[in-house]
Amino acid sequence: EKEPVRYANLMYDRRVVRGNTYALQVVPVSTQPSLLEIQRQREEWKRACARNHAKEQMQPRTPEPVEGREHVHVQTELYLEEISDRIIEVDVECQTDAFLDRPPTPLFIPAKTGKDVATQIEEGELFDFDVEVKPILEVLIGKTVEQALLEVMEEEELAQLWAHQRAYAELRNAELAEVQRLEEQDRRYREEKERRRLQHMQMLQKQKETTEKIAARAFAQRYLADLIPSVFNNLRESGFFYDPIERDIETEFLPWLMTEVEETLERKVLGRIMLDSLICTVVEKRLDAFSQKPLSDQAPAEEPRPTDAAPQEAGKADAADQPVTEEEETDQPVAEEQPSRHISFQLEESDQAGTEDLETE
Repeated sequence: EKEPVRYANLMYDRRVVRGNTYALQVVPVSTQPSLLEIQRQREEWKRACARNHAKEQMQPRTPEPVEGREHVHVQTELYLEEISDRIIEVDVECQTDAFLDRPPTPLFIPAKTGKDVATQIEEGELFDFDVEVKPILEVLIGKTVEQALLEVMEEEELAQLWAHQRAYAELRNAELAEVQRLEEQDRRYREEKERRRLQHMQMLQKQKETTEKIAARAFAQRYLADLIPSVFNNLRESGFFYDPIERDIETEFLPWLMTEVEETLERKVLGRIMLDSLICTVVEKRLDAFSQKPLSDQAPAEEPRPTDAAPQEAGKADAADQPVTEEEETDQPVAEEQPSRHISFQLEESDQAGTEDLETE
């Protein structure tokens, strides 16, 4: 089989396009290779096989065995091996000969060709110094003087050119300054013209707005001349215009007065309820005391016992320090008048306290 070609450099890859693309190989439309391609591949394969065979022939081999013998693979290591943790190490050295210095390359001398010919020339036959040097000196001096004159003329020409350049630069600068001045003047004229035009437009706009406002004001006055009195009359009838004092009395004073009256009435009602409860309590206690009265009349001569001391003291405390005797029936109206006076006095005090609270508020 043909071995694949391994390219180490992209420049030698046939798939990389280099140079003109008009000379590219055209890939045939059909997938089957042509006969020339097949023949070329076969020749390359044969050539590779021959190259590999030649390499095998060049490699050194063991000579062939003599008759009656054959080569057998034999183990050359020791049959007994010592097992140890440390691996046996062996040092092997190889001595090579030093390279000899290369001798220097001899100088190349081309081979001699042709024939040797000589000519004898006597002194003074070819060159006379006094005669031959004079024209040479004249030429050298003439060339030197001519070069010096050319350099002087060049310097003068350069000086004139520099003077013309300076004059031209000054004239150009002056013209540029004049152009800038004219451009600036033109710009100021344009700006002034535009500003005046805008001012005139604004003045016309303001005049138009003023005329429209005056016309609108006159129309509104004419239209609202009869409307304003009717509107004010309707608003006054609807209650939008009011007296501030009257409104303050209605919104501030009257609610406060009603609140105070309600609180006063509530206190009076509370005092009456308390008075009613006190009267009921006193009446109940008096009824209890009158219901226990006959028991005390049956034994007037008996001395009070120690066990009866507490009830008598309680009766005294309930009767508001009034003595219980045999003549209580005759004194009953007097006893009834005292609590009524006490209750009326309490009512008067509560009324006075209410009036004082009202005055303080």
